[in-house]
Amino acid sequence: MSQDGAQGRYAGRALANNRYQLRDLLGEGGMASVHLAHDTMLDRPVAIKTLHTELGREQAFRERFRREAQAVAKLTHTNIVSVFDTGEDTLDGSTMPYIVMEYVEGRPLGSVLDEDVRQFGAMPADKALKITADVLAALEISHEMGLVHRDIKPGNVMMTKRGVVKVMDFGIARAMQSGVTSMTQTGMVVGTPQYLSPEQALGRGVDARSDLYSVGIMLFQLVTGRLPFEADSPLAIAYAHVQEEPVAPSSINRSLPPAVDALVARALKKNPNERFPSAEAMRDECLRVAASFQAAPPSIVPGAQTASGAGVGSAVFPPVGQTPPPPTNNVQTPYQPAPTPNPYGTPTPAPAYGYPQQAGYQTPAPNAYASTPPPYNITPQQAPASSGGGGKNNKPVILGSIIVSVIAVGGLIAALLMNGGSDDDAKGSDGASTSASSHPTGYRTGDATRTVEKTECTEPQESYNDPDKVEMPDFQYKNWDSVLECLKAAGWHYDPNPVDENTWGEGTVMKQFPKAGTDFDPKDPPEMQFDVSSGNPA
Repeated sequence: MSQDGAQGRYAGRALANNRYQLRDLLGEGGMASVHLAHDTMLDRPVAIKTLHTELGREQAFRERFRREAQAVAKLTHTNIVSVFDTGEDTLDGSTMPYIVMEYVEGRPLGSVLDEDVRQFGAMPADKALKITADVLAALEISHEMGLVHRDIKPGNVMMTKRGVVKVMDFGIARAMQSGVTSMTQTGMVVGTPQYLSPEQALGRGVDARSDLYSVGIMLFQLVTGRLPFEADSPLAIAYAHVQEEPVAPSSINRSLPPAVDALVARALKKNPNERFPSAEAMRDECLRVAASFQAAPPSIVPGAQTASGAGVGSAVFPPVGQTPPPPTNNVQTPYQPAPTPNPYGTPTPAPAYGYPQQAGYQTPAPNAYASTPPPYNITPQQAPASSGGGGKNNKPVILGSIIVSVIAVGGLIAALLMNGGSDDDAKGSDGASTSASSHPTGYRTGDATRTVEKTECTEPQESYNDPDKVEMPDFQYKNWDSVLECLKAAGWHYDPNPVDENTWGEGTVMKQFPKAGTDFDPKDPPEMQFDVSSGNPA
């Protein structure tokens, strides 16, 4: 729908029993539109994101979207766009989920970058590092709450008129996962291919370090004026994230010091264990680097090249009548990986998709996603009708190789869309944990200073809904020893379950049930269950 058409269609429409009056269209994307609206109850401007109607057809998605919005509404930080309300309404006979957000008077970071590119060729490094540090400050808060953004990019970062950074759309990418059926039918992508981490592209489980990879991509783009991986299709871009190494930003912008190259290189490591351990650690490094060099205008190298995954086209879909070319050092077919040196010194064959096998990071078996039909409508070129000679005999071979190629690559595309991963990746075929009894490479100890006071259990917060009940304390990301003391002080029953995880480290509570804020009778408390980090890689 055109912007003018959308404005004409929704101007004057209202949501939530006429509380929100829709006005101008602020922006439109593949999954949602954002409108300036007026909150008639509180007499203030708000921004309302309305999800496209095809996403509202599934009850599972609407419920997931509501839960995620409620979680995001708890995030309070200067650098996070506040969420005020969420719900669903009916427009033109279709159910439309919506989310009401703080209205930010400003413009997207992408627009700020475009202006700097026109003026300087790229964003000045000191400015880019400070903006990135503010984005990481927002992520630090969300990660502490257990929320991974999953779609960090300049389009989801706003700059106010006073230069304050505001990150938005927390939780929406995660909520989108439950709408896989609708998205597959409409060809939508969960997340943005240019900013996806390798584990997202491969459909593995994601954690806070996936966001840090996306931040690294964004920082590269800010200081060079271009993306590190560029290609003409989502598949080729995903392939590049998994296989290709980015060039050093200073090879494009000569004014950048080596410290910026090192920072970006660490953020863009293929193995999450080799990236920064947390948003806080990466933010500290951004601020340190920004203070360590004399600011200078960008100096862009004419014709400098970035990495590309374009070779995947000829490697996987060769022209009809030709045999696939043999794999090279830069292009590997997903079903015929070439040997790749192990970063820890011992050469080992690369697993499927050429992803280096590294300690603490397991790779799925070849064709792990082959049973999932590709969500894109990939239609290989049909072989021409045989006109004699050997064409008739070659046709089955040609079609067979095309089918094998589609199956092998289809899983990667499906994983790019589904963007989920399974918690079973860290278990063997019998469901038992595969972690060793001794600490493997990547083991991390937890932060013993993240404690909870005993009074959180002995004097819990009274429920807002029922004066006879209290609210479950928030134990997530707290040190288990302190949580244990709190539980024992109140005489509550508990059941700890160790889980392999090395972002927060050993002894950190990763999940709790019932969740924080759940109402319960203090005279009859439920048995509480906790996932506690072992400190070992997942």
